[in-house]
Amino acid sequence: MKSPQAALALWMERLNGLDASRIELGLERVRAALGRLDFHAVPFRVATVGGTNGKGSTVTCLAGWLQAAGLGPVGRYTSPHLLDYRERIVVDGRMMAAEQLVEAFEAVEQARGDIPLTYFEFGTLAALEVFRRAGVTHAVLEVGLGGRLDAVNALDADVAAVVSVGLDHQQWLGDDRDSIGREKAGIFRPGRPAVIGDADPPAGLLEAASRQGADVWLRGRDFGIIDAPNGWHYRGRNLSRGPLPEPATGGRLQRGNAAVALALFEALAPEHLPDRDTLARTCGQLRLPGRLDSRQGDVEWLLDVAHNPQAAAMLAAWLKAAPPRRTLAVFAMLADKDAAGVAATVAPAVTRWFLAPLTGRRGQSAAELASKTADTLRAPVLCENMASALRAALQSARGGDRIVVFGSFHTVEEALATGLIPDQEAPCAIA
Repeated sequence: MKSPQAALALWMERLNGLDASRIELGLERVRAALGRLDFHAVPFRVATVGGTNGKGSTVTCLAGWLQAAGLGPVGRYTSPHLLDYRERIVVDGRMMAAEQLVEAFEAVEQARGDIPLTYFEFGTLAALEVFRRAGVTHAVLEVGLGGRLDAVNALDADVAAVVSVGLDHQQWLGDDRDSIGREKAGIFRPGRPAVIGDADPPAGLLEAASRQGADVWLRGRDFGIIDAPNGWHYRGRNLSRGPLPEPATGGRLQRGNAAVALALFEALAPEHLPDRDTLARTCGQLRLPGRLDSRQGDVEWLLDVAHNPQAAAMLAAWLKAAPPRRTLAVFAMLADKDAAGVAATVAPAVTRWFLAPLTGRRGQSAAELASKTADTLRAPVLCENMASALRAALQSARGGDRIVVFGSFHTVEEALATGLIPDQEAPCAIA
C-alpha cells in the first residue's frame, strides 16, 4: 500500500502529464465537473481576488484576518506554488496533509468522467473539494489568469476584487489595459461588492463593472489609506481602523494590498471586522514567500517573483526605500515575458548582474536573456545554471551586501531548490 506522500507524488506526475503550462480558458468544463461533484450549492462564502499583481498578498491578508476574527475554518487557494504543491491549498494557515489532497484528487477524477480538464482546472476543483471536506466557512480564491474565463470564476463570488491592472498575458487578455481590465472584471457579479484596488483603474474595468451592475468599491472614493506618523489608517465605506503597522512582507509598499483585503472584509462581514489591536498583530505576522521576501544574514537575500514591469516597479521602489546597500541581482525570466522592460525598471538599483537560465519549455538561456537586455545591462555575468549564478553572486558579495533574486515564480522556485538561500523564519500565514 502506498504512503500518502507516494500517492501524492503519483498524482503530481499525473497532473503534470496534463501539461502544467497548457492554458485553455473557459468555464464549461469546470462547471460540468462541479455539477458531477454535486457542487450545486456552495457550502461556504467565497471571496475571489484577481489582478495583474498583488493577488497573493491580498488573499493572504484577507484569509489571515478572517481567521483572526474567528470566522474559520478559512480556506485559501493561490497559485503557482514554489516548492510544494500543497502551498496552493491552505486551511487556517496550514497546508493540507498529503492524504487529504489525494482524496480530493481521487474524488475529482471519479466525478469528471470523460470531461477533459487542464492542470489548473483539476487543481481548482480539488481545492474546492478539500475546502468542502474541511468544513470551511469562507474560501478566498486567487484568480489564475484574467478573470472572466478563469476556472475559479465558475463559482459566484460573494465579494470580488481586482487589485491592479497591468500589461501581462496579452496573448490571452488583450493588448491594452482597457481590454485586460474588461477581462478581469468578469469575476464581478450583479449587486455584489466589487473592490477595485488600482489607484488608476482603466476605463474598460470601470465600464465592465458598471455594465454588470456590481456594487463598486473604488479606491480613493469608497476606501483608502491615510498616512500616520506611527503607521497607516484604513478608511472604509463605513468603518475605519488604525493606526496599523506596515505589513510584514513589503512594508509600506504593501499597504494598498492590505487595504484591498480590508475593503473585502468590510464588504463581506462588516460586523466582524477585527479591532485595531487584532489587525495590527496579524498584519505583522502575515508573510508570503517569494514576494518582497527579505531574509537576513551576513548577506541579505531578497526574493521576488516580479515578472512584468508593474511588479518590477514595486521591487524597484522597495530597493530605493530600503537602507542603501550594494545590490547584486540574480535574474532569470521566461522567454515570453518582457525581460527588457523588467530589467530597465530595476537596473538603477542594481550594482552587478548575474544572469541565469530557466529550465522547461518556456525557459531561456542566460545568453538569450542577455541579448534581450543588452541595451540596459552592461557586462552581466552569464551563468550555466541557477546554482552557479547564486554561488557567483555570493562570491562577489561582501558582508552587508544584498542579493536580489527575481524574474518569475520559476526563478524563485529554482533558487530555493538549490538549498543555498536561508530558510524564511516567519510563517506564510497565521498558524
